[in-house]
Amino acid sequence: MATEIKDRLWTRDYVFVCISAFMMSFSFFILVPTLPLYLKDTFGISQALVGVVLSCYVIAVLSVRPLAGFVADTLPRKSVYIAAYAVFVSSFLGYFFITQTLALFILLRIFHGFSFGMLTTAGNTLVIDVMPSSRRGEGLGYYGVTNNLAMAFGPMAGLFVISSGNYTLLFLTSLVTGTIGLILATLVRAPRKILEKSDFKLSADRFFLKEGIRACFAFFLLAMPYGMTTSYMALYAREVGITHNAGLFFTVMAAGLISSRLHSGKRVDKGFVTETIRTGICIAFLGACGEALLSTVASWSIAAAYVTYFLTAFLFGYGYGTMFPAYNTLFINLAPNSRRATANATYLTGWDVGIGGGMLVGGAISEAGYVHCYTLGAAFVVVALLFFVRFVTPHFHAHRLR
Repeated sequence: MATEIKDRLWTRDYVFVCISAFMMSFSFFILVPTLPLYLKDTFGISQALVGVVLSCYVIAVLSVRPLAGFVADTLPRKSVYIAAYAVFVSSFLGYFFITQTLALFILLRIFHGFSFGMLTTAGNTLVIDVMPSSRRGEGLGYYGVTNNLAMAFGPMAGLFVISSGNYTLLFLTSLVTGTIGLILATLVRAPRKILEKSDFKLSADRFFLKEGIRACFAFFLLAMPYGMTTSYMALYAREVGITHNAGLFFTVMAAGLISSRLHSGKRVDKGFVTETIRTGICIAFLGACGEALLSTVASWSIAAAYVTYFLTAFLFGYGYGTMFPAYNTLFINLAPNSRRATANATYLTGWDVGIGGGMLVGGAISEAGYVHCYTLGAAFVVVALLFFVRFVTPHFHAHRLR
């Protein structure tokens, strides 16, 4: 009886964390494919400058990650999560007023990035706090589904809203969904943290998990093509002649991400951490190859291009969805329980640097054609696989704590 009550309690809190995470991600993904269009329509800037502006957000997220990990490991996790969530949501108000000056828009994106970095670090750790360790891989997998669902519906909703040129409604939608998520987040009952003097001691390893440096670099390489895909695929589709239902790319990609979670999390709980990651990288490579070949296929047949476009989306999503919960578990298993947030901050730092790099490099290379951008993305996946097999896998098995 006591076990049943305990299970219901953690399930309840886990569900609230997942739903609030979905609302946060939805409000974020609405803007991912639409901000490049907004910047070009509102400020009339070049594609290369669009990449610079978009990367500022990720650079801001990156810069706050080490501090976010330290704060979330030191202070009560839920309090940090709620405070960061409130700042994140309130930042959407700025988009209604900053429409004339690009410099102010960049500052707003940087401020928004700071709150997002703190929020996601605390959220990724809070969900671990409320679930049993025996179901961590599965729990992280389903938690990731919330992000995938947001990726499925967010970009599609965003592109639908701006089809009429109504950017005000776009930002209002983000504000409302974020506010709902914040309200639900306050209902989560997290374990109480007893503060000790040792929690406040400063040292380099309180901000970055040194044992995770190799894995962080491989994750960075994998995030580069992901950043290119989420930021420029809508423009790439337009360039090759895919004009109908282009926004469904993200829905199909999310379908791949979600379907992969049906088994990947359970495999991780059985101990197949590095094996699951390798499988995911290989599948993601097939998707990256499809992106690189899309322009060539479109020159032969636009019908074949549509098939390639959506098949690529599914493979790309399935590959990354397979490796996400395994990669998160890898970092957690390299850190003591008292430094879970630091481990998550390191994990997310590699991702943020890669996403920002993908936006920046992709924006610069796409001036010569998007095919070059996505060919480079496929090369990054290959290098990541080789590095992971040669350096990350043996290091993980030698230094894992659980």
